[in-house]
Amino acid sequence: MDSANLHSHDVLILGAGAAGLMAAIEAGRRGRSVAVLERAERPGKKILISGGGRCNFTNLHTRPDNFLSANSHFAKSALARYAPADFIRLVERHGIAYHEKTLGQLFCDGSAQQIVNLLMRECADAGVRVLPSTAVREVRRDDSSGAFTVVAGSGEFTAPALVVATGGLSIPKMGATGFGYDIARQFQIPIEQCRPALAPFTLAGAEHARFADLAGVSAPVIATAGKRSFREKMLFTHRGLSGPAILQISSYWKRPEAIRIDWAPEQELLASLRAANARRDSAAAKAALRMWLPVRLADRLLDAAAPNSWTNRALDELELRLHAWTLTPSGTEGYEKAEVTAGGVSTSALSAQTMECRSVPGLYFIGEVVDVTGHLGGFNFQWAWASGAAAGRAV
Repeated sequence: MDSANLHSHDVLILGAGAAGLMAAIEAGRRGRSVAVLERAERPGKKILISGGGRCNFTNLHTRPDNFLSANSHFAKSALARYAPADFIRLVERHGIAYHEKTLGQLFCDGSAQQIVNLLMRECADAGVRVLPSTAVREVRRDDSSGAFTVVAGSGEFTAPALVVATGGLSIPKMGATGFGYDIARQFQIPIEQCRPALAPFTLAGAEHARFADLAGVSAPVIATAGKRSFREKMLFTHRGLSGPAILQISSYWKRPEAIRIDWAPEQELLASLRAANARRDSAAAKAALRMWLPVRLADRLLDAAAPNSWTNRALDELELRLHAWTLTPSGTEGYEKAEVTAGGVSTSALSAQTMECRSVPGLYFIGEVVDVTGHLGGFNFQWAWASGAAAGRAV
């Protein structure tokens, strides 16, 4: 190959998303020569669509138990060493106005483009080369020197350190691929089974028929899958269920389990029917439910669950059912609608301090490609910043 097309660096990073750009910034600040190779025509594409275009860039309440992983302790080290306050300082230094929406979620007042601009300015200041429209065709490692060669675009790039920040399988229309997992397999690095996470549920059969025409109706609920529960809003869709409560528990749900819905947390829905001389019939029960629930939802639930008689025992049973209503999803809407990918490169293969592979010195995996998946609400961005910083400070 023409020597003009040979590029030698200290660090090569595959993927110009949140994790890759953060790793590049931290490495560049330490005087490393860094090139970021991005197959899309511009960096940060997934950042731009996040948070409804305003980028939920972190969460003030980030804790290790906001993350799923086969090893629940793995994320602790990186999260402790790059905290939400660290990224907030960066946001404030760049004069980006932001606000807390709910539950510690921080969003830009303006647009997600401000976060991409911040990252690109920091890369430029750190001397990082970011190369969009540069698709990787091959990755090799020299057994004797340990150096990596990446064949990409019209050239070859070499470096002693390779950082894989290629993301997961979610939102393929944004260019998501399994390339990072292919690299892991190439180097015999184990992978925890991948699945869509933070994804809407689909319903089928009688349950779909019962609720499909409620599309657009929402209610605050407690949704439970297995031992995990989330108290947030649920939204009916034409295909099934969505909204924050559902997206959250989808990460924990395993087919063919049922999920449980508490339609009115901490409320006694049928209290008015228990008063002395109160009317006890379907109409009275509907009126009672409508005080707490959207009218169409209240009517639909009672149509499905009205008892044959209105004894105290029947009221008790109906009350219990309304606080532990079971639904069995037929599946999720898959990677097309999933916000993130659960599973990925096994943390057993990586150093929790540096994100480097134990068996392949110089090879790092960061961000969504790793088996660490955050809850909804800015936690996945915080994992991107934290894991990126860990690798960038180590290469």
